[in-house]
Amino acid sequence: MGKGGNQGEGAAEREVSVPTFSWEEIQKHNLRTDRWLVIDRKVYNITKWSIQHPGGQRVIGHYAGEDATDAFRAFHPDLEFVGKFLKPLLIGELAPEEPSQDHGKNSKITEDFRALRKTAEDMNLFKTNHVFFLLLLAHIIALESIAWFTVFYFGNGWIPTLITAFVLATSQAQAGWLQHDYGHLSVYRKPKWNHLVHKFVIGHLKGASANWWNHRHFQHHAKPNIFHKDPDVNMLHVFVLGEWQPIEYGKKKLKYLPYNHQHEYFFLIGPPLLIPMYFQYQIIMTMIVHKNWDLAWAVSYYIRFFITYIPFYGILGALLFLNFIRFLESHWFVWVTQMNHIVMEIDQEAYRDWFSSQLTATCNVEQSFFNDWFSGHLNFQIEHHLFPTMPRHNLHKIAPLVKSLCAKHGIEYQEKPLLRALLDIIRSLKKSGKLWLDAYLHK
Repeated sequence: MGKGGNQGEGAAEREVSVPTFSWEEIQKHNLRTDRWLVIDRKVYNITKWSIQHPGGQRVIGHYAGEDATDAFRAFHPDLEFVGKFLKPLLIGELAPEEPSQDHGKNSKITEDFRALRKTAEDMNLFKTNHVFFLLLLAHIIALESIAWFTVFYFGNGWIPTLITAFVLATSQAQAGWLQHDYGHLSVYRKPKWNHLVHKFVIGHLKGASANWWNHRHFQHHAKPNIFHKDPDVNMLHVFVLGEWQPIEYGKKKLKYLPYNHQHEYFFLIGPPLLIPMYFQYQIIMTMIVHKNWDLAWAVSYYIRFFITYIPFYGILGALLFLNFIRFLESHWFVWVTQMNHIVMEIDQEAYRDWFSSQLTATCNVEQSFFNDWFSGHLNFQIEHHLFPTMPRHNLHKIAPLVKSLCAKHGIEYQEKPLLRALLDIIRSLKKSGKLWLDAYLHK
């Protein structure tokens, strides 16, 4: 018997023996101790492996029982490399009669979005301009140098100290946007180089943890504005967001704080305290618990900072100076990150397709040189969420195509002036607070 004939019979036999599953069966496996997901119609059991997932088990677990194809492609620039990890987890395929999408997701939108991604690849929009990122790093280092020179030359009086603090806060904010680029693997083709530079920028330049950032931020991207899945909308009872949460809190007579005044006390406990208190505590605890190299990178930042500024301010003065810088940076960070999300729909899991879920949870701010720099190109939040590994300097190129796809399917594409976007944060908090009060007082 010929060799080719044997191969054909074996292939046919293997094809018949592949287990097939219905969506009804797959959706049952969405528990912490039992997780299946689907990628390109292939079914994977990720229950045990999810603990080893580099992005954390939560982010991959959020897609248990669902089709994760677009999320998988969005987060992994090297599909061939990560595909090797999937092979041992393969347990079968979707039954031929089953649609590719779960929970009745819009297959036409998904098809068009995948065509859009292919267009972006053909346009080389995932290709990095390395000079752009080198200039960003250079301007951060220049700001730090200017800050040191200011206090060195003019002394440690109030005016030089304030100027130095504002310059260093600017440097920290810009370093925050830059680490975000490397964290999303959007600079180098090799993930390992992105990981290495990410640790340098977030650790040595900011004193924070890459591991903490990865586990938190990727959850936000996977399921933006979804309660119990996106940590950015977990406000620990300090604020109520969207429409569903305030009404639920009101009905249950939950009043941890006077939420009808949250748009007012936001100025006291939101922007001023997020980084210097809440994030700082989380970062330190993460590094202590995990005991990885992030701690060494962060220590190098603190050593450098205190060696630089203790001669001018003493130990206590340098510590107060550091926290004042974080206080200033926190305002910048909160306003920029919340203007794109807190004003959008915030709700429980709705099981939308990737494109629709990102458009529902994000909006843009108009492009300008200042807006791009001020927000680290997060004014293109829609495009960034759709294509998180795309270098930020290319986001404006894909934006017109995204707008066209939105228009085709009747999906709202929100883009605002910067000032309006910032004011909408307060308006949305006030609206949610009123919904809570109405539900709370309702008999």
